[in-house]
Amino acid sequence: MKLGIISDTHDDLSLTKQAVARFENEGVSAVIHCGDFIAPFTVEEFNTDSFDFYAVRGNNDGEWALWSTIDQFGTYMGHCGERTFDGVSIAVYHGTNAVLTNALVDCGKYDYVFHGHSHEHAIERRGETVRVNPGGIPLDFADDAFHIAIVETEQSGTDAVKHYQIG
Repeated sequence: MKLGIISDTHDDLSLTKQAVARFENEGVSAVIHCGDFIAPFTVEEFNTDSFDFYAVRGNNDGEWALWSTIDQFGTYMGHCGERTFDGVSIAVYHGTNAVLTNALVDCGKYDYVFHGHSHEHAIERRGETVRVNPGGIPLDFADDAFHIAIVETEQSGTDAVKHYQIG
């Protein structure tokens, strides 16, 4: 099973549409958004029959209609959530608090911890847990391009994770 990971789209409809198209072309079964859509109109881009959709809240997601929009076609997990796909355990959190992000990674309960917030794509293995940050829209202090990630649940560890530049 392929899982698409995306974060920090910040209402950039062009990059969001390109990311959704890439997920569809790659045949992902589920997409997980790690927060910071900003507005409900960006969420609508993930309303497709091509994959299941899951999302957590980011620190810039202030519109109340955001979670009700997600719940119309996907699963809103609040500030953080847990999911298991093909026996692979995953924690999802926006990543606003580094202490909490590190605690999720270091607790040893999850195969993967997906998060965003920093806009820097990263893969890091700690013990049996792999931390994945797909990246976000380009910012001066972070990545100079937008990235997404795809995790293949049939593989394990960092080898299961591939980052793709969008745009």
